[in-house]
Amino acid sequence: MRPLCTCIYTYLLNLSCSAKGSAATGMGWNDAEMLRDGAYLTVSIEPLPPVVVGDAVTLKCNFKTDGKMREIVWYRVTDGGTIKQKIFTFDAMFSTNFSHMENYRKREDLVYQSTVRLPEVRISDNGPYECHVGIYDRATREKVVLASGNIFLNVMAPPTSISVLAADTPAPFSRYQAQNFTLVCVVSGGKPAPLVYFKRDGEPIEATPLPEPPAGAGSWAPRNLLHRDLDDTKVPKSLAAEGEVGGGRPPATVDPPRGLAAERGSVTETIPETVVSREFPRWVHVAEPIYYFRHTHAPVSDGTVEARATLTWTLNPQIDNEALFSCEVKHPALSMPMQSEVTLVAPKGPKITMTPTRARVGDTVRILVQGFQNEVFPEPLFTWTRVGSRLLDGSAEHDGKELVLERVPAELNGSMYRCTAQNPLGSTDTHTRLIVFENPNIPRGTEDSNGSLTGHCGFRLVLALTLTVILELT
Repeated sequence: MRPLCTCIYTYLLNLSCSAKGSAATGMGWNDAEMLRDGAYLTVSIEPLPPVVVGDAVTLKCNFKTDGKMREIVWYRVTDGGTIKQKIFTFDAMFSTNFSHMENYRKREDLVYQSTVRLPEVRISDNGPYECHVGIYDRATREKVVLASGNIFLNVMAPPTSISVLAADTPAPFSRYQAQNFTLVCVVSGGKPAPLVYFKRDGEPIEATPLPEPPAGAGSWAPRNLLHRDLDDTKVPKSLAAEGEVGGGRPPATVDPPRGLAAERGSVTETIPETVVSREFPRWVHVAEPIYYFRHTHAPVSDGTVEARATLTWTLNPQIDNEALFSCEVKHPALSMPMQSEVTLVAPKGPKITMTPTRARVGDTVRILVQGFQNEVFPEPLFTWTRVGSRLLDGSAEHDGKELVLERVPAELNGSMYRCTAQNPLGSTDTHTRLIVFENPNIPRGTEDSNGSLTGHCGFRLVLALTLTVILELT
C-alpha cells in the first residue's frame, strides 16, 4: 500500500515531511511527537474529467482526521507552481468562510466547508488547484498540522469561428500553364487544437501530409503568364514578335508541365463588342489531382489556439469549376462537426454601371463593376483597358473594380472600354461604350483632348499677355 505523505507546517518552527506507516528514520522531533500522539490527517481530491467553458464545476476536498479543525484553504496555482493564490478560506475557529477574490471576480461558492463550486468556468480557470486542511496539534495549540491535495482543472473551449479562404488572391487566370491552388481553413477560439480535414462534393479528400514546405518551393510552383504579358491575339508577346499568327513560321508553343497534355486545335475567337466572353485554359489534366495537406496551430493570448489547415493541388479549371469544397472540424467540446464551405466558380457576366448615366464634356465619369451573374470564388482580379488606344491618363491599363475618367473631353465620345475579370478558374471580358454629350456651359471647340479650355479663351489670354509685355517695354 502506497504510504501517505503528510506535510507539517509549524508556527515559528521549521517544516518537515514524513510518511505515515513508513520507518521513522530521519524524522524530526515534531514528526515523532505527532505520530506518538496518535493524531492523523489525510486529504484527497476527487479527479475531474475535462469540462467545457460555461459548465458548473465542483471541487471537492475530502479529508479525515481525529484532530480539531483549524482551517481549510483553496489555492489556485499559477506560474508553474511558484505562485499560489487563495480562493476561499473556511475558518473553523469562527465558523466563517470568505473569498479572497475581488468582488467583480467573485464567481466561487463555498458549498460546505471544503467544497468549492465554480458556476461558470472560463478558460482562465484552467490549471492546478490545491486544498490545504489544517488541524491543531494535540500537544500544543501553538502548532498547526497541515495536509494538502491537488487537482488539475482542464477547461476546454469549442471553436468559435471557421472560414475557408483562397491563398494568394486575387490571382490571374493561367492560359498556358497549370498552376497550384491552395485553400486555407482558419479555425479560431478552440482549446485544445481541433481536428481539421477537407471534403470535396461531400466526400473526404485523401491528401498527402505536407508538414514542411518542399525544398525549392519556387521550382515546383508553375510560372503563370499574367494578362499583361498577352497581346490582343492572346498569344504571348514574345511569340507574336517572331512572326504573324497564322502566317509564316508557326509560333513556338510552351511545353506543358509534366503530367499535363496540350490541347490541340484551339482557336482564338473574335469577340464582338457587345458580347461577354469567357476563356478556359489551353491544356487538360491526364490524371487525378494529388492533394497535399498541412496543419498548424498557434497559441493565442486568451488561452485558445488558432488552427490553420491548407489544401494544395494543381488546379484544373475544366473540372474544378463549380466544385464544392468544405472544411470540417471535430473537437471534444462540440457535439457535432463544425464546417464552412466554398464553391470554386469562375467569374461570369460582370455587371457594369456608369455614373453619370448621361456624361457631358468636362464631367468625371466612373465605371464600376457592381457584381456578377453568379457567386464568384476566389476573388477576381480586374483590369481595365481602352480598345484601340490608351486610357485618358496615358496608361495602357488600370487595375481595380472602378475606372475613373476625370474631365472627359468630347474626343472620348464613342470610345470603348474593356473590363477583364479573372481568377484561377477562368477569365471573362465585357465592354462598355462611353457616350459624351455637349455641355451647354462649355462652348463647342473650347477644350482640347485633355479637357482644358482652348480656342477664343486661349487667344484672348495670349493677346492680354502680349499687350502687357509691350506696355512694360515702353
